[in-house]
Amino acid sequence: MTLSRIVMRLARNPGTEFSGGDDHRGYALTAPLTDDGMLDEAAFSKHRDACAVRRFSPDEDPADGRLNRHGQRWFFDYDDGDQADDEPVHRLGEHRFAVGEYVTVTDEDGRPLTYKVMEVQPVG
Repeated sequence: MTLSRIVMRLARNPGTEFSGGDDHRGYALTAPLTDDGMLDEAAFSKHRDACAVRRFSPDEDPADGRLNRHGQRWFFDYDDGDQADDEPVHRLGEHRFAVGEYVTVTDEDGRPLTYKVMEVQPVG
């Protein structure tokens, strides 16, 4: 199993204060990917503790959490005991993680925001 580091930055989100996007806001995700860039569900099941996420933005401290899933619902989890902080990721299991692809994450305020995959690199 090979883990990948995936960096997603806030893309243009018309109708929000981020209509032009923001390269300083986003997520760095560590997850196993298949050869075609999809989440490797079997590898995730075996190595879920290695699957981490870091949310970053210029106006708050970074938030460290984990990639998690219940059934087909994938989300970023920042506190195992509190579901209120979970950030669902729209159809994450169906996304291809390749530079230039887009992913929608529902933020802590319940807004779906679009992020662009900017980097995908194997983790040493």
